[in-house]
Amino acid sequence: MSENKSLTKNEIKQLSGLTLAYLGDASWEVVVRDHLVQSGLTKPKDLHKAATEFVSAKGQALLVEAMQAEEGFLTEDEMTIFKRGRNAKSHSSAKNADIHTYRIATGFEALMGFAYLNNQDRFKDIATFCIQYIQHAQKEEQENG
Repeated sequence: MSENKSLTKNEIKQLSGLTLAYLGDASWEVVVRDHLVQSGLTKPKDLHKAATEFVSAKGQALLVEAMQAEEGFLTEDEMTIFKRGRNAKSHSSAKNADIHTYRIATGFEALMGFAYLNNQDRFKDIATFCIQYIQHAQKEEQENG
C-alpha cells in the first residue's frame, strides 16, 4: 500500500491480466489467511489445509462460477478484466488442475487484483461474497457427509 503514487483508474485498466493476477493472488491469500486466523485456526498444518480449499485453482474456478451465477454481481468492467486474466498466456503451468481450470483461476486472480487496486470497498464485497460462498459449501458438505 504505497502512499507515494496511486495508479489512475485508466492505468489500472491498462495493466496486463498476469500483472493483475500477480497482485490478486497475493491480496486474496491475505484475505483467506486473515479469515482463517480470525475464525480460530492456529496450527500451521490446519491453516495450510484450510487455505488450500480457498486458494486452489479448483476453488477459485468455483467462486467465479458462483459470482457469474449471481445476476448482476460482476460489473462489465470486472468481467472484461476476468476474461483478460483468463485468456492471458502464462509461462507457468497448472500444478494441480487442468489448463481450463487454471486459466479460470488466473482470471479470478486478475479480477481480485483489479478490485484491490481500483476500489477497496468493492474488493471487500467480492472477498466477502467468496468467503461466504465457501463457508456455505463447507457447511452443506458436512451436513451431507
